[in-house]
Amino acid sequence: MQAKPRIAITYCTQCHWLLRAAWMAQELLSTFSEEIGEVALRPATGGAFQIELDGDIIWERRRDGGFPDVKNLEAARARSPRARPRSGAHRR
Repeated sequence: MQAKPRIAITYCTQCHWLLRAAWMAQELLSTFSEEIGEVALRPATGGAFQIELDGDIIWERRRDGGFPDVKNLEAARARSPRARPRSGAHRR
């Protein structure tokens, strides 16, 4: 059995983006509940907001032009070098 992926959301505490990061974690867990092994929230500073999939950055606020929605992340996940095919599980 293959290990399920780990997602890490790094967010800026100075910008008060904890709620945004927690909402994104909840959306990811709701949408990909059977496919995600873990979601971690990592506080940072300096305007940071990035999402990593098994250590690969799949979204970075400055690089990618703002904050993602789940559809943006699904597309970014597909481009990840470690992308795994989605099962026939629930999709939004």
